[in-house]
Amino acid sequence: MSGSHDVQALSDLDIHVYEAVTSQAVGGGAIGLDALVHATGLREGDLRRSLATLIAQGYVVPKGDGYALGPHTFEVEY
Repeated sequence: MSGSHDVQALSDLDIHVYEAVTSQAVGGGAIGLDALVHATGLREGDLRRSLATLIAQGYVVPKGDGYALGPHTFEVEY
């Protein structure tokens, strides 16, 4: 994970995927790949590339068979 999160380094697609993870994974839960495909309307390949970026930046972490929010210093409410 990078030392700090740089939202400006994320594409609109990455932000869309992050918001989908956030809406489903609040409270420490995780969302699976199929549910993310459904929630975002993206093709699996595009989704996987975006998730790789989000994981590399520390916004999202793999959790079990899905994805969860990475460490953050802000509160998320949905």
